[in-house]
Amino acid sequence: MRGARLLDRIQAETLRYFTTFAHPVSGMARERLGDPAFDPVVTTGGTGFGLMALIVGAERGFVARDAVIAQIARITHHLEASPRYRGAFPHWMDGTSGTTIAFSPHDDGGDIVETAFLMMGILTARQWLGAVDPGLAARLDALWRGVDWAGFCPRPEAMHWHWSPTRGFGRLALGGWHEALVTFLLAAGAPEHPIDPAAYHLGWKGSASFRNGQTYHRIRLPLGPEAGGPLFFAHYSFMGLDPRGLIEGGIDYFAQNRAQVRINLAHCRANPGGFAGYGPAWGLTACDGPDGYNAFSPTNDHGVIAPTGALASMPYLPGPALAAARHYASHRGGALWGACGFYDAFCDSRDWVAQSHLAIDQGPIVGMIENARSGLLWRLFMSAPEVRLGLDRLGFSSPWLGARDL
Repeated sequence: MRGARLLDRIQAETLRYFTTFAHPVSGMARERLGDPAFDPVVTTGGTGFGLMALIVGAERGFVARDAVIAQIARITHHLEASPRYRGAFPHWMDGTSGTTIAFSPHDDGGDIVETAFLMMGILTARQWLGAVDPGLAARLDALWRGVDWAGFCPRPEAMHWHWSPTRGFGRLALGGWHEALVTFLLAAGAPEHPIDPAAYHLGWKGSASFRNGQTYHRIRLPLGPEAGGPLFFAHYSFMGLDPRGLIEGGIDYFAQNRAQVRINLAHCRANPGGFAGYGPAWGLTACDGPDGYNAFSPTNDHGVIAPTGALASMPYLPGPALAAARHYASHRGGALWGACGFYDAFCDSRDWVAQSHLAIDQGPIVGMIENARSGLLWRLFMSAPEVRLGLDRLGFSSPWLGARDL
């Protein structure tokens, strides 16, 4: 199958997760498919990715534009009526009632990182809808303006992942290098309740686990954990945030992400664990595994490959990512194809294929492939003036600074 046709098929079938299998009442993204216990559970961050995937579907003609707008309206209505915590949404909620579902004993209120992923999708949708449905765009804007980003900072130089009225601030401060960069950019550029830039410069960048500088497989890695960590670090924030030419404090974020992906690919090709199938298959990230969900990486390798790992890395390594896509399409006689594109993961060494799909893995497949193909989501999200204000306030340089609004 030719590359463009295969990518069309992957995007269109993966999009079903956010259309056919969206929650029937709220229109939001279910946390996962394959476990009936999760049927009522919708995810805020995954819904942000889903909003972006829906826009891709409308622009590529995979789904009718009117149907996408109607689903965005349903999602907006549900969010407007659901509990918020200092303006932020919980990680999980009930897709019918909106009731908060605790993600963990210490995460029963607002989750500012998941809210940031949701707001990334909401701002992208607002920009897309501006001239088409200004009323709906204004409702999305009100959700965005309602987030109290500073309310998640117990001190100006520290931002915390969670806050709830029963437990206060969670134990997890936002520091180091992982998937949460877009949280700081949105929080810095917010028109209401912005954070002090010290939360980024001192709390995030100032932590001991932020910089790396070591070399793995002859590839220097500027930031993050040993050997780069799971690949979603290079995906989630960058669904909307364009890393091309994005520089701050001497850090080139496209180079950082590309280095992490190259190290992950080199590890899978070297295959120090001797796992079956590595080489044509690559990409270690968070996903289901035969022993449960895990954040797989070069330092936590159990022979489990998630298709999203390579596919969502297409903007960084298009050749190896497309080769992986072709491999997955025919691997095991087509057994990797499920109801919504590829199943979440597989492990050839244990003759195992997940029978599940996860929102946070499905969304980046659609969105990051599209960014590699057309830059659509980058163009929409980066057109938001608040995004560019956040970049400016935190000292970033980007080709988008100074660009005209849509």
